[in-house]
Amino acid sequence: MSCSECGRPICTDCVTFAPVGLRCPDHAAGGGKPQGVQDRAQRAVRRTTSVRSTDAIVTKILVAINVVAFLITVAQGSGLNSPGGTLFNDWALFGGRGIIDGHIYGGVAGGDWWRLITSAFLHASLIHIAFNMLALWWLGAPVELALGRLRYLSLYLVSGLAGAAGALVANPNALTVGASGAIFGLLGAGVVLEWQATGSPFGNYLMLIVINLAISFAVPNISVGGHIGGLIGGILCTLAFTKFGRAHAAYSRLSPIGAVTLAIVAAGAVLVAYLKTRGMA
Repeated sequence: MSCSECGRPICTDCVTFAPVGLRCPDHAAGGGKPQGVQDRAQRAVRRTTSVRSTDAIVTKILVAINVVAFLITVAQGSGLNSPGGTLFNDWALFGGRGIIDGHIYGGVAGGDWWRLITSAFLHASLIHIAFNMLALWWLGAPVELALGRLRYLSLYLVSGLAGAAGALVANPNALTVGASGAIFGLLGAGVVLEWQATGSPFGNYLMLIVINLAISFAVPNISVGGHIGGLIGGILCTLAFTKFGRAHAAYSRLSPIGAVTLAIVAAGAVLVAYLKTRGMA
């Protein structure tokens, strides 16, 4: 990414999503811009500085939860590349009744609705969690700085739900785990933020989405449905934060319209999961 004012490269820790483009720290306050825009930019800088002082705390907590869950499943399972045990079996996503380690589990169709979100905190191998947590840190931190903690956490969880619904649509019988649905939601949020900052959706985040979707289709055993579902969920949530184009996501608060839209997206994901898995119990 580069500053729209001076052209210098910006890392994800320093970027500010301004109404007039992506800004480096030196130009984040919008010097020379109209007073209303400058005031909003200065408020955004103060909020960003406040979040940075705690190092994107929500992203850090999410990474920690994923790592702790992985270590527990490694200890209960058969090693770093074969996690398992009670936690894994109780949290993993699958649609209908299944037998794991000799025990019968009802799946989502059997009433285990928590699997739609808990599966986003499990991982299948060391390389799986390593790539996902690296992506979560790189992508999550700047989105958290732009949206604030509450909206960022809401975005992450609802995108995770949407990703789980997408995974069930693609293959309701597969056992699915991973944070990638929620992470694709962050990519979707990045596209909306970059579009509002630059006036065009064709930027860094869209390029990352294209590359990662290509990998999803090319590499076996990747939940393409989960990635696409999370991406759609993330875009819808962030559009809700913008009041569907009437406000800037980086400066507006969570409005009643935004909260209702989040609830609708989450409920829609659950409904899709129900419709896809009914009759499978």
